[in-house]
Formats: sequence, C-alpha cells, structure tokens
Amino acid sequence: MSPRRVLLGLLVVAIAAAQRRAPDVPYVPTTPEAVDAMLKLAEVKKTDIVYDLGCGDGRIVVAAAKTYGARGVGIDIDPERIAEANENAKRAGVENLVRFEENDLFQTDIREASVVTLFLLSSVNQRLAPKLRRELKPGARIVSNTFTMGGWQADKEFTVGGTAGPLEFSKHLYLWIVPRRK
Repeated sequence: MSPRRVLLGLLVVAIAAAQRRAPDVPYVPTTPEAVDAMLKLAEVKKTDIVYDLGCGDGRIVVAAAKTYGARGVGIDIDPERIAEANENAKRAGVENLVRFEENDLFQTDIREASVVTLFLLSSVNQRLAPKLRRELKPGARIVSNTFTMGGWQADKEFTVGGTAGPLEFSKHLYLWIVPRRK
C-alpha cells in the first residue's frame, strides 16, 4: 500500500475518532445481583428482545440471553466496551443471540426492543424518556439501575439486598411500562 493511502486511512480514522462524542456517563458496571434483579423485575422471557443502552461490558444482555434465552442488543458509544462485550458474549456462548453496536444511545433505533435496561444518570434518563415513549411499543418494559426518570413515575420499584445508602449503586431499581398511546 502506498504511503499516501496509509496516510489517508489514518486521517479518516482520526476524523472519525474526533467526531465521536464522549460518553454521557462514566463506566460503572452493574453488580451481578442487580443484573439478575433487573431481568426478573422486567419479567424477561425467551420471546423478548432486550436492549441495554450504555451496555458497557454487555453483562445484562449476555445474562438475558444465557438465563432466559432472550435475544439482546447492547449499545455503547465506547469502542473498547463494545469489544469487551463481544468477547464476553463469545465466552458465554451466546454470540448467536446478542449483538453489540458502537452507537449513540440517543441516535440508535430501539423500536424492536420489548425490554430496555439503563444504568445512566437521572438527567440522561430524562433526556431519553421522550425517545423511549415515542419508539417503544405499549407494554415494553424499561428498567433503570439506581436512577429515576424525573417526572415519569415508575410503575414498580425494587431494592436489591436491603436498604440503599445515598452513595450506593446497583441497589435501587425502577420499572416503567410504556403506556398506550392516546
């Protein structure tokens, strides 16, 4: 390959990296206990398609596939997390049931999801709420680890492993069920 082509290829990669937006939240993995509780709270079944927005290492989507046989899609803006998630799916033997996309959670198409899981901040959840209401079918379940969605009152709440303190994550879970459109 000519030096000019190599330079052009590197330039394209550099421009793409510069255009990539920073993550909305830092990566903090959901505890194994919270993963199990989130999937139970959402009543995940084999017929579900579970989307994890901000999937990190893919643990929720992988667990949904491995435990319930559900299909899953993980979305994360960080290419390192996507590589890690793909490796975790392969290690768990569920790569045929899941896929991971490097994408912006505000831009990705979530219409096929029957369950959406989140471990974002309340401010990000609030910005995401209109998209969830608009794109998800009535009856779709949304489960958030730790953070609320502001004015959208949760249908259920659940505490994992006892009372949560003010700085503990993966202790309090919220479930919303997408209402019928008026």
